[in-house]
Amino acid sequence: MTSPASPQVDGLDAFRQDQTYLGADHRRNERRTWAVTAICAVTLVGLVAGGLAFGSMALLANGLHMAAHVAALLVSAGAYALARRHATDPRFAFGTGKLGYLAGFANAVVLAVTAVLIATESLKRLLDPLAVDYHGALPLAAAGLALNLVCVWLLRPTRLHAERNDRDGDLNLSSAYLHLVADAGVSVVALTAMALGQALGWSFLDPAAGLVGAALVAHFSIRLLRRAGAALLDINPSAELTAEVRERLEAGGEAVVDLHLWRLGPGHHAVIAVVAGAGEAQAYRARLAGLPGLSHVTIEVRPAGCGHDHHHGHSH
Repeated sequence: MTSPASPQVDGLDAFRQDQTYLGADHRRNERRTWAVTAICAVTLVGLVAGGLAFGSMALLANGLHMAAHVAALLVSAGAYALARRHATDPRFAFGTGKLGYLAGFANAVVLAVTAVLIATESLKRLLDPLAVDYHGALPLAAAGLALNLVCVWLLRPTRLHAERNDRDGDLNLSSAYLHLVADAGVSVVALTAMALGQALGWSFLDPAAGLVGAALVAHFSIRLLRRAGAALLDINPSAELTAEVRERLEAGGEAVVDLHLWRLGPGHHAVIAVVAGAGEAQAYRARLAGLPGLSHVTIEVRPAGCGHDHHHGHSH
């Protein structure tokens, strides 16, 4: 039995594990992100030039949103490159897997700012309408949507990625994908508004479409902020996985008096547990073998009854 003064900890074994914690498709996702960035940059130039030439706020709104995409995609691609380059840098205590979450949070902020800019300009156009050259704007908007759909297809989640829940997915890729999906939605709204405006002569539909697009972008921004923020603040990613870890560690009648579970990167999680029981820490680690996503496990064993009341119930 382990003495109270020197609890058994398997930290040395834990630190021998692979600490890169990058997603399984890291390199593939990086290449896809760079390719989509180039396509979006070309589309951006066309949309903004067309919006200015034809006086279409819906087209300009789509262009502003595309500009946000280019910035966001550059952040995402850069995060992939930095995470890969510094994957074995000892300065990162738990690897560089969280760089993607940081990029996702930054992209969510960019989306929020874009929504505000689109809404502000759309309100100005509602109060002071400008003539729209529908004949020139409509084909350009349709071309922009087509290119956007190509980008959405290129960044589509793989089947394996789609089957994972949020705790295991590559949030960096998801943030780039959400940007493009939001832009596709804005493009559809813009096209519909311009088509109706041309047919009915209702010029207010064009800036109104900009407001709808702003609301759509804001929705995606809030969704992404919540997911990225949860990962960066080490909020427990899965109550189910936590319960499974506790159940396995207590399978012999022991008690888990402290338990912490958090994300390290796409598909990687760390767990630190304090078990009131007997035996070697390695034996308790063996009980967790086979649990998907557990990449860094540290177990401390204390004699049953030692500090049990003080620690019981603390799991994160």
